[in-house]
Amino acid sequence: MSVELKKERINMAMKREKADLVIKNANIVNVFTKEIIKGDIAICKDQIVGIGDYSGVTEIDVNGKYVCPGLIDSHMHIESTMVIPPEFAKAIIPHGTTTLIADPHEIANVCGINGINFMLNQSKELPLNIYYMMPSSVPSTPFENNGADLTAELIEPFLSNDRILGLGEVMDYPSVINGNEKMLKKIDLFDNKIIDGHSPNLKGDALNAYKTAGIMTDHECSTIEEALERLRLGMYIQIREGSGARNLKSLVQGLIKNHMGFDRCVFCTDDKHLDDIRHNGHISYNIKKAIKYGVSAIDAICMATINAAQCYKLKRLGAVAPGYSADMIILDDLDNFDVDKVLYRGKIVYEDKKICTKIISNIDDNNVFNTVRVKDIGTEDLKIKLNSDVTTVIKLMPNELITRKESKKVKTSKGNFVADETFSKAAVIERHKATGNIGLGIVSNFNIKNGAIASTVAHDSHNLIVIGDNDEDMIIAIEELKRENGGYTVVSKGQVKGTLPLPIAGLMSDRNAEYVETTLNNMIQEALKLGINRNIDPFITLSFLALPVIPEIRITDQGLFDVTQFKFI
Repeated sequence: MSVELKKERINMAMKREKADLVIKNANIVNVFTKEIIKGDIAICKDQIVGIGDYSGVTEIDVNGKYVCPGLIDSHMHIESTMVIPPEFAKAIIPHGTTTLIADPHEIANVCGINGINFMLNQSKELPLNIYYMMPSSVPSTPFENNGADLTAELIEPFLSNDRILGLGEVMDYPSVINGNEKMLKKIDLFDNKIIDGHSPNLKGDALNAYKTAGIMTDHECSTIEEALERLRLGMYIQIREGSGARNLKSLVQGLIKNHMGFDRCVFCTDDKHLDDIRHNGHISYNIKKAIKYGVSAIDAICMATINAAQCYKLKRLGAVAPGYSADMIILDDLDNFDVDKVLYRGKIVYEDKKICTKIISNIDDNNVFNTVRVKDIGTEDLKIKLNSDVTTVIKLMPNELITRKESKKVKTSKGNFVADETFSKAAVIERHKATGNIGLGIVSNFNIKNGAIASTVAHDSHNLIVIGDNDEDMIIAIEELKRENGGYTVVSKGQVKGTLPLPIAGLMSDRNAEYVETTLNNMIQEALKLGINRNIDPFITLSFLALPVIPEIRITDQGLFDVTQFKFI
């Protein structure tokens, strides 16, 4: 900031000059004292310069409406929405989100540095702040094949980028606690910045070691016991409410029961579908749900604003106060949290139920297309040979990413597993380098009948994953995604019932958000017609079956994997 601009702001704060913009007669949510302050908000260009009694060149009288800071999503993956950043911006601005802290490890696992540069370029000059965390675990583990390897040497040049806030979720926690040099080099690079965690079920000495390495956050707490142990070690808890994992109710109720405050709690979505955002909101939904379960409105707003800003060292964000960016939401009331207007850097970007600023999508990067490379596959390649009809299966849990490892009796024929309504067949096929690797497994609680669904969104290595009750439909689904260069597909009785093409890294659409949302909704309905368990989201559940860092059991392109023991079955 220039000295001249500082002088201008000081003059407006001192009322020697009229402010550029004044929000008049506001009930201001003060996140520092947790009280409501009545007054005006004076703005010079993109920054707040005063709270009190002000006049401006332009004035907006809000007649006692509430004004709070713009909301911050502390951890999410834009790629998981299946649209590029400009399209995602259109979806969340109406819900009051003005800042994202995104981890682009999905596209980095497919395209490496090219993928990170694509996301940085796509999120420039949008009417919200998009910051990134540098992916730490690409590949996430050595137990799968992905499209790239981000070493400390490759990511070091990004340290100077002011939109890179730190190191993204360190999922490979065994490498941390075992002192793996490659992982510790990455952590050491970001020693003066924030380092995000991902440590489900880690506790005791192992958690101490993980925190000792410098990791400061965790979004994987599903129980209050996990949250309390991390809070006691000085970590921030990212309370997640997404489409696949919903941990908010149990965590906030547990914190209230244990008489804990929320000063080291922040909100995140992690992975949330567009349809879910449109119907329920984004971080605004976290706020409303927290209030429902007993959190005060101001505490909930603090978790969505100042707590996240302080955690990620964003000193100009998270508050309605002098010296802070004029990113604000205007609301009729706090409990219902219905957004009336959104301001970004002192300009109204949403009012009258519509976005009132231009958001342009322009994709011009050949480095992120044509990423699905799969060898020809036949039904013989999908056979699961068993020595016994009692075998290890993956049990899906409703509304959770966590799975259970169980030993169950299944149907067999000539020594091969036979899928039925109870036990489905799943396959993960390497799709980056056409190695021919195929991992196979048996899943319970999915309940698919007379069909298959498939996806190239398969966290975090994003190989091609397919699940079904017959090999023929599974093969058709695989071929459909090869033809479309990635996406989601539903197949039944030899026919493709619907496909959502995701040609950008096999993860994102080159179409608008409305197309993606409508197509996906239609496909979910087609999937549910196949009897899939209605207590799980078919595609989100499928996409996490291949992630070998969430307990207890997963499938990678190398085989069936026991996460608790970190070894193949």
